[in-house]
Amino acid sequence: MKPIRPVCYSEHEELKAVILCRPAEVSITDPKVLDEVRWSGAVHVEKAIEEFEMMKQALEEAGVEVMEYSSYLSENDQALSQQLIHRVFVRDLACVFGTTMIPGEAGTFMRKPEYMQSHILFQDWFPETFQISENNDLKALEFGDVMVLNKDAVLINAGMRTSIDSVDQIKQTIFASGFSEIAVINLPRNADTMHLDMDGNVAGGDVFIAKAFMRHFPVHVSMEASGRYEMLETFLRRHGFDIHWLPQYDSLPDINYLNLNPETLLVSKAAHKQRLKQHPNIAKLNFIEVEVAELEKAGGGIRCMTLPLVRKG
Repeated sequence: MKPIRPVCYSEHEELKAVILCRPAEVSITDPKVLDEVRWSGAVHVEKAIEEFEMMKQALEEAGVEVMEYSSYLSENDQALSQQLIHRVFVRDLACVFGTTMIPGEAGTFMRKPEYMQSHILFQDWFPETFQISENNDLKALEFGDVMVLNKDAVLINAGMRTSIDSVDQIKQTIFASGFSEIAVINLPRNADTMHLDMDGNVAGGDVFIAKAFMRHFPVHVSMEASGRYEMLETFLRRHGFDIHWLPQYDSLPDINYLNLNPETLLVSKAAHKQRLKQHPNIAKLNFIEVEVAELEKAGGGIRCMTLPLVRKG
């Protein structure tokens, strides 16, 4: 593997390198088991892997270097990893803030093994930007709850899978990486609002798509020497984003997409594109569609399944 220096200052600049993990080699079809693991429908591993390969191909055709971390695990780690049913959702494992990569901490015990396995690899791959010890004091920090909006601002949801104590632990590291404002929101703790990226997402460089209820939520904005409360809309507009409020939505296909560059979104074929394109700036964007319906049954979408390493600003 050739050396990569992680760098990321936004959600929308040209994506050049990304980490993925193929689905676990597990099919679940029993209704009771599906209910217990909180999956929305029967998942057949052959179909899930087929969809994963199509998503990977779409990324590579867009010029993105893809790294599948699971293929670098030891034989013993592979044996465990292949049974971890949520391992495909790599977004939560870590996040690149500028040139610093911060490790996450699983908000549920079921996911802890994949965090440990991946972080050992990341420590070896990115020794100058990733320190595995940075999560020693964290309680819960899953990066589906984090949006790097631009070179100044970061938005974080302290909710179902990310604790406010853990957010406080990483603030100084984020400030030291060059960001000047960190806004924290506390969203409802439901299955379809589990992470921030199931409620809102950046589209291109100047629009934030959000579920309509979010207009009523304040954020706490921290600077290095001060802090204040303001409404989410005020914060986003101050950082150059218009907001496209969605009164109707399907959380995963409509909101959990990936910006490939300022003009292109990688979206689920199930996304209601007409809803998104009601905003004139989004209507101008290119949409690359991939089938991920089988993968989405596990509770995450395209953004959840991709961990950006390099975005070219």
